[in-house]
Amino acid sequence: MRWTMIRSGKVLRGLVSLRCRAPVRHSASGQAWVTPRGFDTGIKTFNSLSKEKEALILAREGTATWYSCGPTVYDHAHLGHACSYVRFDILQRILTRVFGITVIHAMVITDIDDKIIQRSWEENVSPAAVARLYEEEFKRDMLSLKVVPPAVYLRVTENVHHIVAFIEGIIRNGHAYATKEGDVYFDVASIGERYGKFVGAVGSHGEPGSSNKRDSRDFALWKRSKPQEPHWESPWGRGRPGWHIECSTVASHMFGSQLDIHSGGIDLAFPHHENEIAQSEAFHQCGQWANYFLHSGHLHLKGSAEKMSKSLKNYITIKDFLQSYSAEEFRMFCLSIKYRSAVDYSDSSMLEARTSLETICTFLSAAQAYMRGQFHCPPVQEALLWQSLAEAKSNVRTALADDFDTPRAVGALMNLVYDGNRQLQPVSTREVSGALPSSERRSPTSGMSWTCSGSTRCTVRPRRWQAVETCRPWWSSWHISEAKSGHLPSRVRTTNPACTQTESLCSKPATPSGRTWSP
Repeated sequence: MRWTMIRSGKVLRGLVSLRCRAPVRHSASGQAWVTPRGFDTGIKTFNSLSKEKEALILAREGTATWYSCGPTVYDHAHLGHACSYVRFDILQRILTRVFGITVIHAMVITDIDDKIIQRSWEENVSPAAVARLYEEEFKRDMLSLKVVPPAVYLRVTENVHHIVAFIEGIIRNGHAYATKEGDVYFDVASIGERYGKFVGAVGSHGEPGSSNKRDSRDFALWKRSKPQEPHWESPWGRGRPGWHIECSTVASHMFGSQLDIHSGGIDLAFPHHENEIAQSEAFHQCGQWANYFLHSGHLHLKGSAEKMSKSLKNYITIKDFLQSYSAEEFRMFCLSIKYRSAVDYSDSSMLEARTSLETICTFLSAAQAYMRGQFHCPPVQEALLWQSLAEAKSNVRTALADDFDTPRAVGALMNLVYDGNRQLQPVSTREVSGALPSSERRSPTSGMSWTCSGSTRCTVRPRRWQAVETCRPWWSSWHISEAKSGHLPSRVRTTNPACTQTESLCSKPATPSGRTWSP
């Protein structure tokens, strides 16, 4: 595994160029932001550096370098983590699948930290054992959520020699100093007004540390060794890296002095990302290290003003969540809200996401059956459908190019589904010949029955359930009124059992009551 990670890193370093930048302007916050030179993607994205929507310009045409802060692996990952990682996975998929941009994504795994050390003492195991256990669990959770893995994961403990060299470079450039105790601090005053790019930075309380710090804002690059803690040799004595320096080092090791996109939760903007910028620009001696910072909003339990977090003990683990809902349903939940916005989590919001997903699944199933000649309906007005499709494609692309506006894109998709369902009103050959009343329509090829009226959303039900369905518009919840079989309770939510899309739409065939079925 270690060799794979190192080898992948060498490949990535060969794919990116190492140069700094161009013309300067000032953002609304008063901090200078440099408009990059390079390839204009046609996308506008909100940049936390400028506090404005900016044209997304990449250093190399068709390729985006992307660094994200990974987990500190001392405990189970929870739904707050999942929300951030899934949201950025959605953004990366949009760049790749809609705009044809190859994303080279690197992520650090923080496998040495005060919390990891504390956990190892509590469980009487080594910090390395704690870190490996929760690192592997995190990766399994991400796969369960169908998050595309980064091109490379990099562990902090395997890059300490790079971190030491990085700190030495900052000291040489006059922006860090060592104390007599063996700590090394970044000298915030040495960069003047360049510190404070993110809201809350100026005047915020500094990190606790040695009384020999020159400024309360100065932060640790290297921490001297304490008894019973893991340590590494350095020019300043035995110790271990500070938190912020690991990301600057690893990102620079992969991508050099220029990074297109840096992402993370909004809680990381200060001090973590602020300090990353300070360190990286001090080391590279460039005016702008990362061109775009994208921050995702917090996930809250509905009714709570506090974010979901381990320290507050108000979290739901990803494993527990997936016992009740599917990865696709959670992704639909994330799509329904802009990635930058805070989001309230509740069972009702998840059920809304499930209903929206079922709407799309049902339509896809009917459309595919129609194309196979297994869905009988009046003649389809193809010109209208082509027009609806063209409008939907245009509206989806326009929405996604506007700061990845997924709620607007989903709305455009739902309009297409609605137009399609108006065309796909099922009939059977017996009904056409007058053998069946219009209120009961069946497809002899699919074994499914419908009851529909007007321009409403219809779904399917296995014939043996003998259920008569009440259709409602696609945007509302809809239920079954049982006829006489006695197998189903009245007014239960339905799931289309015929939908078995494997990409990212449906999970597994299920009955309205959750039982599997066979034709």
